[in-house]
Amino acid sequence: MGQVAFDTLQASEELQTAGLTSEQAKAISLVVRKSHEVADVATKRDLEDVHKDLTVQITDVRKDMDARFEKNEAQMQARFEKTDAQIADVRKDMEARFEKNEAQMQARFEKTEAQIALLRKDVEHTADGLLIKLSAVMLAIAGLASTIVTVVIKLL
Repeated sequence: MGQVAFDTLQASEELQTAGLTSEQAKAISLVVRKSHEVADVATKRDLEDVHKDLTVQITDVRKDMDARFEKNEAQMQARFEKTDAQIADVRKDMEARFEKNEAQMQARFEKTEAQIALLRKDVEHTADGLLIKLSAVMLAIAGLASTIVTVVIKLL
């Protein structure tokens, strides 16, 4: 802190003009000067210096905070981009799995449809075979009925 300006010579002269002796005036001036030296009084210059220092410190803190905010923003942006890339990878993986499952299901449907078609052919073949056998049985019954009728007529 600066010291308050105190002119001991002028103070001594004014005290002598007021009627004090030269020694008394010098003693009082020295006491006042020492009291100013000991006193921790801020001058206008001291306050201006503190204001300048604070302004510089605030500016430095702002710069530091701006740099930190920019760094944090860049880090968060990088994390978001990494997360977006991971999400895209998961989507691709899931789409590939869905496509694979869909292809497998389609193959199973086609296999099932082929098996159903074979079963239908088997049923048709079996039905045709039964129809032929049924026709043969009906012809045999008709032949037997005809024979019975002929025998009955001859016996009568």
